[in-house]
This record gives sequence, C-alpha cells and structure tokens, in this order.
Amino acid sequence: MVRVAVRQWLLAATLIATVASSGSLYLSLGLGLTPCHLCWYQRILMYPLVVILGVGTVETRVQVLRTASPFAIAGIVVAAYHSWLQATTATCGFSGTCAVVQYRLLGMTIPNMSLVAFLLLSLIFLVLWYRDR
Repeated sequence: MVRVAVRQWLLAATLIATVASSGSLYLSLGLGLTPCHLCWYQRILMYPLVVILGVGTVETRVQVLRTASPFAIAGIVVAAYHSWLQATTATCGFSGTCAVVQYRLLGMTIPNMSLVAFLLLSLIFLVLWYRDR
C-alpha cells in the first residue's frame, strides 16, 4: 500500500517536470520566443528531472530524491531571482530580453511559472522525504 502512494507522488513529480519542459519547448519552438540566459539555466535544471524522476517512478525509488533535490533547489533560486529581476528592473537576466517579452499565462510570466513548477516539485520531495523517514 505504501509503495503505491510513493509511486503516485513520484508520478506527479514526473508529470510536473514533463509539463514544464514541454511548455518551455513550446514557448521557444512553437511560439518563437527566444529564451534569455536565466531561462536557459532554468531549463538546464528542469530537463534532467524528467529522466531522473521518470526512472525513479518506474523503479519506485524514493532515493531518487537525493539526485533530484539539488536540481529543484537550484531551480527555485534561479527562478526566484529571475522573477524578482523581471518585476523590478527594465532588464532581465544577464543580457536577455525577458523584460521586453512579458508573455503571460494565467497571470504569470514565464519565470513565475518556472518558479511554481520548482516549488511544487520541492513540496512533493518534502512529502516523500517525510513519509520515508
């Protein structure tokens, strides 16, 4: 019974990472938006989570959190900084154009959506860690 619940949490985390990764690809390839440097860093931190969490889901391994957590925590830091920059300055990132392209979905900008995804993943990781100890 406990293994099924763990697998469901891992599957939810995998789906969040997959939707976030697919969404970023759609925004750049489908809509033609050019990602800034900070967007690239967030992608670099999100894309491996699809594979890491996917393998963890198939094998029902809670230990995958040791590998996935640093990616999510670093993603929160980068996405929060990016969201703060976008909200407070005219420039965004190191030399990107995110401040000019304020694409919004459900009232959130792209860095805000990334931040929500990383926060949701971290919340799931905390739930799994608490259940497993």
